[in-house]
Amino acid sequence: MSVSYIPERTKLCLWGKAGGRCQYDGCNHALYRDDVTQTEFNKAYIAHIIADKPGGPRGAPVLSEKLKSDLSNLMLLCDTHHRLVDIADVAGHPVERLRQMKEEHEKRIELLTSITPERQSHIVLYGARIGEHDTPLTFQKAAAALIPERSPANPRPIELSLNNRSISDAEDRYWEMEAEHLRRQFRTEVKSRLRPDDIRHLSIFGLAPIPLLIELGRLLSDIPAADVFQLHREPPDWVWQKGPDTFEFEVRCDGDETSQTVALILGLSADVVLDRVRPIVGEQAACWTITHKSPGNDFLKSREQLQQFRQTLRSVFNAIKKQHGEEAELHLFPAVPVACAIEIGRVWMPKADLPIEVYDQNRSTGGFSPALRISKPD
Repeated sequence: MSVSYIPERTKLCLWGKAGGRCQYDGCNHALYRDDVTQTEFNKAYIAHIIADKPGGPRGAPVLSEKLKSDLSNLMLLCDTHHRLVDIADVAGHPVERLRQMKEEHEKRIELLTSITPERQSHIVLYGARIGEHDTPLTFQKAAAALIPERSPANPRPIELSLNNRSISDAEDRYWEMEAEHLRRQFRTEVKSRLRPDDIRHLSIFGLAPIPLLIELGRLLSDIPAADVFQLHREPPDWVWQKGPDTFEFEVRCDGDETSQTVALILGLSADVVLDRVRPIVGEQAACWTITHKSPGNDFLKSREQLQQFRQTLRSVFNAIKKQHGEEAELHLFPAVPVACAIEIGRVWMPKADLPIEVYDQNRSTGGFSPALRISKPD
């Protein structure tokens, strides 16, 4: 426990550098309010890295006196971690470890507070089990993915939830009901707030069935100020990574080039063979495919790859309409990452593109079945 006088100016500087939060690695606990009652008061402890007395935790004959009120030797801690580092596990918390915690925490606070209001973004979470802490779709993980380009505009996300209803995706009205539920939530939680004094930028995180993510993208299509994120397996977070140095999407067309029945196969996260599509669209249909060298669940690493997908899909939409005419029927068979699914809806333009019949891989039947129709509103 500290017994030395610490000047008020030094205390204020420490509070500012710590952002009012515990500097212990992984804690970040707010030290200015009670968790239960939300009453605001100072519940922080100021701890010494090198004790202010030679006989204290990590004390030293000369440095204890020299650094007893030095800002570089002080940490802001919660009660739990103050007791841990000074009483319960002194040996496990040597000087260098505590200095590293302090340095990393203060760098993070400096980075966050240096982001201007123009770079703030409202986080949108869309998916099942949003309120559960064991799901990867959490505000904390989403917020971490924004930094350093942006910071959260609000301490709580906009939640567009998939309710855990008894109806399953194998039942006839599932897609209709869930799509309408999404549209209503979007109108209330997002569209009504799109104004300069409220929402100016959105960051989108989705974990939901692919057709519904496409519908979310369609709803977002007229909101250019939005970024879409992808959940990665390794490491298991939403932070965009560095993609491969060379990456290309492959586009091909099989079948009757004059047919007005068109299938668009997106084989990105898995191969979709023509034999699974032909029984649905017919043997004479034209089948366009967008794929790449190694389809798999975790191929999408970088923003650049997602942008490349948008550009490729845009050119294919244009080519299909030019080749097959404005009366063509377009059937979409997607095997794509969640971020690509959202971008499908965003790329599609209601005034320029063909309506799309979106299919879902139905596990109960082992094949594709129609889910949603993306078309120009009446």
